[in-house]
This record gives sequence, C-alpha cells and structure tokens, in this order.
Amino acid sequence: MHGRTLRRAIGTLAGTTAAALAATLALPLTAAAAAEDRPPFYEPPAGLPADNGDVIRSEPSVYHLDPLKAVKVDANVQRVMYRSTDGHGDPVAVTGTVITPRSTWSGPGERPVIGFAAGTQGLGDACAPSRQLANGTEYEGLFVKGLVARGYGVAMTDYEGLGTPGLHTYMNRAVQGQAVLDSVRAAQRLPEANLPDDGPVAVYGYSQGGGAAASAAELTHSYAPDLDVKGVAAGAVPADLAAVGRNLDGSLYAAFLGFAVAGLAEGADVDLDPYLNDRGRQTMADAADMCLAEALLRFPFLQTKTLTSDGRPITDYMDESPWREVVAEQRIGDRKPEVPVFVSHSLLDDVIPYAVGDTMVDDWCAKGATVDFSTNIAPTHVGGAVASYPAAYRWLEGRLAGKPAPSDC
Repeated sequence: MHGRTLRRAIGTLAGTTAAALAATLALPLTAAAAAEDRPPFYEPPAGLPADNGDVIRSEPSVYHLDPLKAVKVDANVQRVMYRSTDGHGDPVAVTGTVITPRSTWSGPGERPVIGFAAGTQGLGDACAPSRQLANGTEYEGLFVKGLVARGYGVAMTDYEGLGTPGLHTYMNRAVQGQAVLDSVRAAQRLPEANLPDDGPVAVYGYSQGGGAAASAAELTHSYAPDLDVKGVAAGAVPADLAAVGRNLDGSLYAAFLGFAVAGLAEGADVDLDPYLNDRGRQTMADAADMCLAEALLRFPFLQTKTLTSDGRPITDYMDESPWREVVAEQRIGDRKPEVPVFVSHSLLDDVIPYAVGDTMVDDWCAKGATVDFSTNIAPTHVGGAVASYPAAYRWLEGRLAGKPAPSDC
C-alpha cells in the first residue's frame, strides 16, 4: 500500500449524506421532461476560432441548488461555448459554465480557477451540466458551491456532444481531459468572468469526472503547458474500462455500461448495429436521450447478453478488434502526470472496483509521479464520493497555497 493512509469516514455522517445525495440522483429528471429542443446557444457556428480554449460565445446564466429554484448561488455565472479538440485531433465546439465568486479573493496570489469535471450526467442534451446547474438538478452542485465558497473560480465543462450536436463521447479519455483543460483556458479568456488570465489552476473530478480529471493530469504537460496547474484531485477513477465494464454488466448501474459503449463507439466511429439485436438497438436509441436518473431506473440489472446479436455479453467484445484497441486507448496510468495528483477511492465502491484505482496509482508511482492516495471505507460509489470531499478540499487548499505536495509512492 506504499504507506498510504486509510482514512475512515464517520459512519453516521457519511451514511446520512450519502442517502441525501442518492435522493438527489433519484430526481425524476429526463431529457424529455427537462428539455425544450436544443436552445440556440448550443448550436455551434460554421467556423471555429483559431486556438483551443478560445471563447466562441457566452451569455449570463444562473446557478440553482434545487429543482424548485428556491436557492440560487450568489455568483457571476456565465454560460460559455469554447473551442476544444475531438478524438481525431480536429477542432470541436464544447459548452460549459464559468462561475466567479462575487467576494474579493483573500488568499495568496491571484484567484485560482478550478477545472471541475462533472460525474456521469447521461447522454441526452438536456443532461449538460450547464443546463442542470441552471435548473437546480445538478447533483454535484453542493460540492461546486463549496469551491465557490472558498473563493475559487470554477470552470465546469459539458464535455463533447453533451448539449451540443452529436452524441456525447462518454468515457473517451483524451477528449474528456482536453475539454476540462480548455474550459479553464476559456474561463481565463472570458472578460465577463473577471478571472486572472494566467493565475493558478487546479482540477477536480469524481467517477466519470475522476477519469476526466486524471486524464487532464496526464495531458497537462503536452496539451496545456500554458496553464499553471498546481494539482489534480481525482476520485474513483475508471482507469480500466474493461474491468469496470465487467463489474457493471447485470448490476444496478448497468446503464453506465450502456453509456460507455455508446460513447466509445461514437468517439471511435464504430458502427454498433452489427453487434446488437433489435432490443439492443432500441435500448441504445432510448439511452441516447436519457439523463442519469431515468437511465438508472430504466435499466437496473440489465444483462448485455440480451442485447447482442450473438447472445454474448458486450464485455466479451473487449478482447477482440476493434473494441480491444478502443478500450486500451482509454486506459489511464500509462502516462506520467507531471503535476501532483490526489486520488481517492472507497474500498467498498460498487461501481468502479477499488483495484482499478489502486493499479492506476501503482502505475503512476512506478513512473515517478507525485501521488497522494486516500482510501476510505464508505459503502457504495455515492458514499465514497461524500467521504472523499473533505480530504479533496484540504488537498486542493494545500496545493493552491503553495505547500509541498505529499506523496504515498
């Protein structure tokens, strides 16, 4: 365990908070119920600007903490569209939200910007975090509020294809990491945000967001050397999609596997039709318009062998071309992060096996990275998120204060 500290969450508090978050996830939000057709803001122009992170357009937005819109966060909130890079290396328009506290920054140096990588939202355009923040249905809204309360600016990407045209490229490693880094660039270049254009930066994410944040850590040096990234905090990182997929098939969270198959096929231009039977094609078509809560309620314990043309589980294809290569490309741990990284994971995570995160940390340590690995024993994937929050806040505060980064390697 490299001398890693086992940090135990207080059982009652973690259980109570996890239950509250789980209740939030159960909100009856669906793409059909929550959405109008795609608003004009989310339609990209014919031509894109020259550089990654360049702002295409912006507009004032709002940030609510509840679906009744009774609690609004007091901050300067801007919806933004910016240039990023897709999986083929081509420019793509991505949307997101930039949040600036109204209070004066009282910490050392300039106000930091946190690139916030959201966890799984779904595949429907209405699931975009920029729309859910405005609607009060973003389940990570409270954690984001904690960052704003600490005086940080926040840049929260919607990722490729979530809100904008095309299917969301869910779980595509490089595309997600690039979208996060470019959201920070956009925040620094957006005049209305009033954020430093070259100030300190950190990145945070959990689950899908943990994968995006971990990818950003690996990509920062090569893709965004202009950013002054002080550190990256990543929780429950889905670093090995083959292992995660086998764990999800037939589970309560089978919808995540469906999202991943659809997202990977979109990113790699793989035609799913030959692999699916009629039920499989209909399931994938339905999932493409769903947000998280609806999909979890619709597809619990789904076994993917009931969706395929040959009756094999979808996970069997991961050992064959082209899926073997597609899945291998998404592996996190093969590239050394050049910035300090904080990794958190619950031993009792029921979505992303703890061994997946542990192996990624071993891989990074073997390459000479600086990694602080925090293990907790909060039950379930949701409980692990809640238990990790205090340590993540403290770790981010330390890096942004210029303190030396601890390492368990």
